[in-house]
Amino acid sequence: MTDLRHRGARDTDQQQPSEDKGSDSELKPDKDGVSDSESKVDSGVPEVPVPPDDTPEVLNKALSGLSSRWKNWWVRGILTLAMISFFFIIIYLGPMVLMMIVLCVQIKCFHEIITIGYSVYHSYDLPWFRTLSWYFLLCVNYFFYGETVTDYFFTLVQREEPLRILSKYHRFISFALYLTGFCMFVLSLVKKHYRLQFYMFGWTHVTLLIVVTQSHLIIHNLFEGMIWFIVPISCVICNDIMAYMFGFFFGRTPLIKLSPKKTWEGFIGGLFATIVFGILLSYVMASCRYFVCPVEFNNDSNSFQVDCEPSELFQLQEYTLPSVLESVTGWTTVRLYPFQIHSIALSSFASIVGPFGGFFASGFKRAFKIKDFANTIPGHGGIMDRFDCQYIMATFVNVYIASFIRGPNPSKVIQQLLALRPDQQLHIFNSLKAHLIEKGLLPAMEVNA
Repeated sequence: MTDLRHRGARDTDQQQPSEDKGSDSELKPDKDGVSDSESKVDSGVPEVPVPPDDTPEVLNKALSGLSSRWKNWWVRGILTLAMISFFFIIIYLGPMVLMMIVLCVQIKCFHEIITIGYSVYHSYDLPWFRTLSWYFLLCVNYFFYGETVTDYFFTLVQREEPLRILSKYHRFISFALYLTGFCMFVLSLVKKHYRLQFYMFGWTHVTLLIVVTQSHLIIHNLFEGMIWFIVPISCVICNDIMAYMFGFFFGRTPLIKLSPKKTWEGFIGGLFATIVFGILLSYVMASCRYFVCPVEFNNDSNSFQVDCEPSELFQLQEYTLPSVLESVTGWTTVRLYPFQIHSIALSSFASIVGPFGGFFASGFKRAFKIKDFANTIPGHGGIMDRFDCQYIMATFVNVYIASFIRGPNPSKVIQQLLALRPDQQLHIFNSLKAHLIEKGLLPAMEVNA
């Protein structure tokens, strides 16, 4: 059995074959993208079998006369349009369907990463590896979605006795479930595979951290309003498309060794195109209550509702332009939604930092000499290949909302007050009344009345 201590040191120097699914241009690296010295160093790293070409036969026939460069361009373009159309459909179907899609994407991404680990090291026949991996996925989802249900469906939870009990002891149950899996892992340890088993134990937990935790943040962003879900995701999609387009036609200067086909031309072109796209998309969506209102659960109809009076963030305001812009445009003022200004931050992050999620995924794939995480989407790879940038974007949006947007939520405060004992509610009422009198917000005559 190959000593695993040397594998970790070799992983950082990997180079994958030159065909990168997220290529910006047709820059040609060395043959197979791997130097002779790197091939020698990496010779001991097990490889995942390369999946066969699963491009639909109708596309293969229609594009048979084109070069591989233009064939890949058309396949990627057609499948991208299909995915964007699907994205519009699920937005139309509403927030509940969006949440279910996020859960399905999370499970598929987890499956793709765990399958890579299993495919690389399956010859060791590790006991319980796949079973425990899926068990831990179940435990973590139970914990996170249980927290979400308690936060956003508080009244429903308090109304149903079984849900109220599960909510009250939710964290204890979650810990007990995880502890069961932990004990099962310890009992499954085999003397000759100790190191590998702990390696795969870490593999599973890092996968859970990357995939499950961040998909949970996507759900939280969605509850703040569908615009906080749609705009960030659309900015990442736009940047991916425009960086590819600019790099394909104008790319000459390599950007980073991890992705040999990424170019500075694609990176910069994608940045400016995404910022403009984000401002325009935000203007269109900020005028529609369906997109800007927080997603709330209606206890009377037992359904989600997205109807409210838009906050100041989604109301047109007049801004004075800086003198530099005034001299260029000839305008002294401009009317914008405040959210459009925030969209510049979202677009910039999607274009500057977001691609590093893709670079991280590229480094991971090079470590195991694979082109894509899977072959689910022809021309694009697996689901994880499409969402490698989305997860880091979701984390940024969640932090951005918590830091600059979200304030105290009166509805949640009231829900918590209603769950208290009557004597506690009365104590809070008297304290609040005294505070309002002191501030002069509650006249004394009304209090006596």
